[in-house]
Amino acid sequence: MAEQKKLKLNYKLTFLIGFGFMASSIAWSVYNAYVPPILDEMLSASPAVTGIAAKLPWLATLFGGSDVVGAGVVGGLIGAIMVIDNIFGVIFQPMFGKISDRTHSRLGKRKPYLLFGIPASALFFILIPRMPYIWTLMLCVICFNLIMSLWRSPVVALMPDLTPPSLRSEGNAVINLMGGLGTLLGMGSGMIVIAIMTLFTGSKPATDAERPYVFVFTAVVMLICLLVVMLTVKEPDSRLKKTAQANMAAQEMADAKREEKQKLKDLKLPKEKKRSLIFMLLTLFFLFNGSDTIQTFFTLFAKKELGLDTATATILMGIFALSLMIFAIPAGKLGQKIGRKKTIMIGLGGALLLFTLFFLTKELPSFQKVMIFIALIGGGACVALVNINTLPVVLDIGTPEQVGTFTGYYYTATFSASIVGPILCGTLCGSTGYWSLFIYCPIAFALSLLCMTQVRHGEADPNAKAPDVELEA
Repeated sequence: MAEQKKLKLNYKLTFLIGFGFMASSIAWSVYNAYVPPILDEMLSASPAVTGIAAKLPWLATLFGGSDVVGAGVVGGLIGAIMVIDNIFGVIFQPMFGKISDRTHSRLGKRKPYLLFGIPASALFFILIPRMPYIWTLMLCVICFNLIMSLWRSPVVALMPDLTPPSLRSEGNAVINLMGGLGTLLGMGSGMIVIAIMTLFTGSKPATDAERPYVFVFTAVVMLICLLVVMLTVKEPDSRLKKTAQANMAAQEMADAKREEKQKLKDLKLPKEKKRSLIFMLLTLFFLFNGSDTIQTFFTLFAKKELGLDTATATILMGIFALSLMIFAIPAGKLGQKIGRKKTIMIGLGGALLLFTLFFLTKELPSFQKVMIFIALIGGGACVALVNINTLPVVLDIGTPEQVGTFTGYYYTATFSASIVGPILCGTLCGSTGYWSLFIYCPIAFALSLLCMTQVRHGEADPNAKAPDVELEA
């Protein structure tokens, strides 16, 4: 027991693992900031889209005019296109999580997926802003999202593979810190590229002229992150287990099969744990229903309602990302100290309050600038309290043998929410204005908080042992 009390997180290893999550985070932050305005420009210029009210006059009558219907259709289509990644996440991420659980290679179970997925997704990412037609843009978007879904579960499962359950909240805090750094870098990428272009040309580029180079900058960072993970993090050779099994005597193999069957029986969750899992997944569903709509539509909200350009809007979201990054490790520590459930509920309650207060400034423009900073800084801290602790709760409802599978469950819930939210909220915002974003999201957070009150399992097990891992020499 004395040895177990001394169990500490391997911060160096966990930070290095976090570069994989950083690659994902910078890609999605730039994607969510820049792709909606690209879609808005292309779809708004399409007579086939904006003229839909003329083909369906009853819609114009119902919603108060053809312009309202056209804007609603554009917003709904943006939401629908932006959830392609979530649809692929629901379909492919659990599948690739399970496949990676059974992968046998010299590089381990997870790293082969990163080695293929990150360079391929970076290639299609560079092409997105360079597409002149909506159909070519859609082709690149679909390919990018498909390949990203291939390596998302493996990169997330890498930390739990190499971290004891009792330290996963703390480990997840470090991973999210690196993810926050990636998001922050993505949010600032527009200003970074503008500064570089200004340095080389001697004058500030025209509005949105930096757009293609932001995608190139992001792809380069993704590849650097891949190199760090591949060169410094050593997964156990997963072929060893396969070879050992192949060399077992017939009787030993039979005994192992019987033991495996018993293990499978033991893996079936009791009724009480199933109930906790269901409510935890519902918590995640409503949480991401709200949070993903903010990430998807904040740039358009800032442009249309606050009159900001894309680069400035992404800087505002960068403040949110910086706050999340700063509070990531304290959030993990707090989860260990007072419990994951209490920490998550504090975060949800805080986010609900802050975004509701920001909506109230709609009729008070003089308070908007102050309140948006309070909402983004405080919201980042609250989201850190939630995000850092939700994945460990889901994983610890299951067993160490189910890490890949339960990671898949986690992403099934979050991506299912991310499919529904942007489509509903996009149609709502397109029809009624983008301030509706801050009605939709607090309602989703309130439902998430209600579901979290019903979760009874998923706290850390202090008696769990640490896995044997090492760094590359």
